Amino acid sequence: MHNAGLQDPETAMPAAVRPVKPQTWRSRKLAEIKASKHSYILLAPYMILFTLFTVLPVVISMILSFTYFNMLEFPRFVGWDNYTRLFLEDDIFLIALKNTLLFAAITGPISYLACFLFAWVINELGPRMRAFMTLIFYAPSISGNVYFIWLMIFSGDRYGIMNGMLIKLGIILEPIQWLKTEAFIMPIIILVQLWLSLGTGFLAFIAGLQTVDKTLYEAGAVDGVRNRWQELWYITLPSMRPQLMFGAVIQLTTSFAVADVSIALAGFPSVNYAAETIVTHLIDFGTTRFEMGFASAIATVLFILMVGTNLIVQKLLRKVGE
Repeated sequence: MHNAGLQDPETAMPAAVRPVKPQTWRSRKLAEIKASKHSYILLAPYMILFTLFTVLPVVISMILSFTYFNMLEFPRFVGWDNYTRLFLEDDIFLIALKNTLLFAAITGPISYLACFLFAWVINELGPRMRAFMTLIFYAPSISGNVYFIWLMIFSGDRYGIMNGMLIKLGIILEPIQWLKTEAFIMPIIILVQLWLSLGTGFLAFIAGLQTVDKTLYEAGAVDGVRNRWQELWYITLPSMRPQLMFGAVIQLTTSFAVADVSIALAGFPSVNYAAETIVTHLIDFGTTRFEMGFASAIATVLFILMVGTNLIVQKLLRKVGE
C-alpha cells in the first residue's frame, strides 16, 4: 500500500496524456534510414563504386593541389603556391582560361539549343524516319577517325578542299594555312565541336520528347494554349525537365573539357597556344612534365568552373514554364 502511494507521477499517468519526448534530427534520420533500408541496400553497390572512382579521386586531387608532387617523391605541402603560380606566373594558363571560357560561352548554349531543336523537329517525323534521322545526326559523335575529314577540308596546300574551292572561285591566289594561322584556329575548332555536339544530350532530348503525355496538350488547349510555342513553353519543356537538366550538364561539361579536337586539328601545343585549353594545359603538366600537384590545381580550377556553371544553369532551368 505504501509503495503504491510512492509511485512515480509520470508512470501513473495514462499513456494518452504522457508527455512525448521530442525527436532529435539524428533519431529522425535513423528512423528514415531504417524504414528505407532495402532501398539503401540496392543503392549500395553503385554508391561504393561512385565513391571509389569519382568522389575519392576528386578529393585526393584537391588535397594534392596544395602539395608539390612529382610522382617520385612523397608529396610535400606547399600551401597556396600552386594557385599563386597558376594565376600570377603562368601566362599560358591565362590564355587557356580565356580560350576555354570563350569556347564554352559559344559552343555550350549553341550546341544545347541545336540538340533540342533538332530533337524537336525529328520527333515530329514517323517512327522509321525518326530512327533514321536520329542515326544520321548522332553518327558524327560516334565516328572513329572523324577529325580526318576536317583535316582534309582545312589542309594547308592546294589539295585541301577549302583552299581548292576558294582558289577555283578566284577568292584567294595562294593556299591558306588554316590550322597554322592564329586567327583561324579557334573558329575552326568551334565549328568542328558544334558539328560533333549532337551526342548523348541529343538522344536524351529525343527520349524526353517521347515520354511527354499527349493528353496534356488537349488539356492545354482547353486552358487557353493556342499555338506551338505556348505548347513548348508551358507543356513540353516542363514535362521533360530532367532531360533538359541532363542535357545541360552534358553539353557544359563537354564545352569546358574540350581537348581532343584541339590536339587533333591544331597540334599539341598549337601555334602560339591559340588553341590551348585548360584540359590541354592539364595534360601538359600531368602526363608530360609529371608535376602532379600543379596539375591537380589546374583540375581543381576546372572542377569549380564546371560546378559553378552547372548550378547557374540548373537555377535557370527551374524557371522553365513559369
